[in-house]
Amino acid sequence: MKSVLRENANVRQIQGDPPRRWFSDDFFDLIVWFAPEGSIYGFQLCYDREFKPRALTWLKTGGYSHDGIDDGDDPLGGHKAAPVLVQDGVFNSTDIGNRFAAAAAKLPQEIRETVLAKIREFKKDL
Repeated sequence: MKSVLRENANVRQIQGDPPRRWFSDDFFDLIVWFAPEGSIYGFQLCYDREFKPRALTWLKTGGYSHDGIDDGDDPLGGHKAAPVLVQDGVFNSTDIGNRFAAAAAKLPQEIRETVLAKIREFKKDL
């Protein structure tokens, strides 16, 4: 069965941060931030959440970053920490772009097209 990104209701807005919308499925989490006039300010696309979670982030003012996600598990059994981004240079724009295009069919057109274009622009296939 093909997974489709769906919008999460009642997304907490953080004071001082741009307004955001959040979409997810079994493989992706997509958070999109908006400028005051309503254009897309940036996004964070988290993917492969179950096996090797990573995040591609793009901001109009800061460009790209690609990171692994350390889920905060303590291998010694201690308390779980908050997830943090860690350096991870590997990004396959072709595979992730194709999978995103299939999952994003029901997203608003501007979001779908912007995120897909930025995925395909980011070339860090190591």
